[in-house]
Amino acid sequence: MYFPAERELRAERARFMATVESLTDAEFESGPTLCAGWAPRDVLAHLISTDQPGRYVRNGLRIDATNADVVREARGLSRTALTEAGSAWAADPSTIARVSAGFLLGDVAVHHQDVLRALGRPRDVPAPVAAAIFREGVILSAALNRRLLRNRVAPTTPGGRPLGRGPEVRGTAEALGMWLAGRDAVADELSFAAV
Repeated sequence: MYFPAERELRAERARFMATVESLTDAEFESGPTLCAGWAPRDVLAHLISTDQPGRYVRNGLRIDATNADVVREARGLSRTALTEAGSAWAADPSTIARVSAGFLLGDVAVHHQDVLRALGRPRDVPAPVAAAIFREGVILSAALNRRLLRNRVAPTTPGGRPLGRGPEVRGTAEALGMWLAGRDAVADELSFAAV
């Protein structure tokens, strides 16, 4: 039995692992990502940890501190050990991940784009993944930067509907989601209304 969005979560995790496995050792260890201070190996470590919510709870839901701990610990692992753990994470999601697949899909999809975009690698984003990136951006905007409170975002592709008030920002659902999630590197793909 599959939970809602579980198939797409599994597929996106597999696509992310295919990307990670295609990286050179230098790209894997120290290549750029859109996550400040994180290489692709660090993004992988973070994503694996999303199947371990108890770790975040034990740390008082201090997400940034827990992420820093996860990344620090994973830097002691070899590429082989980390990618083997990633392959298991992709192939066999935890029960909590399966139940919350609709939410976690956005996280893995945004981080997949973090790696691909920073390395200049193109990718066709499936419509359900673009929609998940847009949803994730809306959620993160409320917590991180309040962009949605100051702007009206209008997707030009399927995956989202216009939201917010203020000067209009137009672009693909994927690019808008990335921008709402604080990825300023996508701003040149967006159209900002004159204020």
